Amino acid sequence: MSGTSSEGHPLAKGKLRHPLHLSPGRFTRPGAAPGILARPAGLEHLPATLCLLDYDATDITERADCSLDEARAFFDSPRNTWLHVQGTPNESMLQSVADAYQLHPLALEDVLHTGQRAKAEVYDGQIFVIASVPEARNDQIEIAQLSVFLGDTWVVSFCSGDRDPFEAIRKRTQQKDSRIRRNGVDFLFYALLDTAVDHVFPTLESLGERIEALELTVFDDPSREALNEIHLLKRELLLVRRALWPQRDMLNGLIRDEHKQIGGNARLFLRDCYDHSVHALDLVESYREMASSLLEIYLTSLSNRMNDIMKVLTVIATVFIPLSFVTGLYGMNFDRAVSPWNMPELGMRFGYPVLLLFIITVVVGMLIYFRRRRWF
Repeated sequence: MSGTSSEGHPLAKGKLRHPLHLSPGRFTRPGAAPGILARPAGLEHLPATLCLLDYDATDITERADCSLDEARAFFDSPRNTWLHVQGTPNESMLQSVADAYQLHPLALEDVLHTGQRAKAEVYDGQIFVIASVPEARNDQIEIAQLSVFLGDTWVVSFCSGDRDPFEAIRKRTQQKDSRIRRNGVDFLFYALLDTAVDHVFPTLESLGERIEALELTVFDDPSREALNEIHLLKRELLLVRRALWPQRDMLNGLIRDEHKQIGGNARLFLRDCYDHSVHALDLVESYREMASSLLEIYLTSLSNRMNDIMKVLTVIATVFIPLSFVTGLYGMNFDRAVSPWNMPELGMRFGYPVLLLFIITVVVGMLIYFRRRRWF
């Protein structure tokens, strides 16, 4: 958000964004049997695409945007296999993948019902992990759910968003000397989680730019639109924090607990991933404090503006006090015919011009005095 053009500025009139919904609104119906693959109501349907990598240290086979039938040919491959599903798989596709790799029904339910907290669980010797992949789009935060299954020689991943975040990993895998090729699938498992964690930093950079631009806006124009933007920014930071906090604990659990699927080398790199997660959370907390201070700045700026307005009104009222006295004094209807002491000035030839000159002199003199005292 640059804020250089008022026409394209998100705080411009008529361009306020809708409030951010913190609840995903995609939960299992009350009373439903656990582990049943039933699409939740209100789930946005994104066509699912499959990408498969079958590799070892010497060779690699890639099937980009492949069909489920093409992927089935590699389900029993002795080499390392990575099957990635991008989008929203239907129940039939999800069940076919589950049957091939014996994925647990409770884990599949979490895959289908997106918006889950980050966590790590073990089902029948398989590690199942849920992570969050945040992304800033048009100054709004969208968080996709990443679900990863880790077996002995395979990794199956599901990402609920419409953008594939793992293109860089595929390019790295094409290189023979890459660590992913030289290590087992546990290193690929780490690489996926590391990519999910690293995605938060461009998002936080976007939030930081919005905070800086909003700070200038609040100083220059503490409008109602600016207040709305502050509240929206605070809610987005809360959304990111709610996604990252359990993700940090999940990574810590993977490092702390002994899993036979995760070797020492991958565990070492997971520590670096954990450090990145802690750093991201520290940034989120800093930005939340800055957003709270923006609200205080807004209220202070609004109070100062009201004080300036009241100061101007007070000066105007003060200037009119002596004028009201003079005009009120000579507005009294005393009859000069009864007594020569009844307002003899009314009989002066230049009485009216003298009175106007006196009024102008009083006004100018008071304004000069107020200005020198810096009262306005």
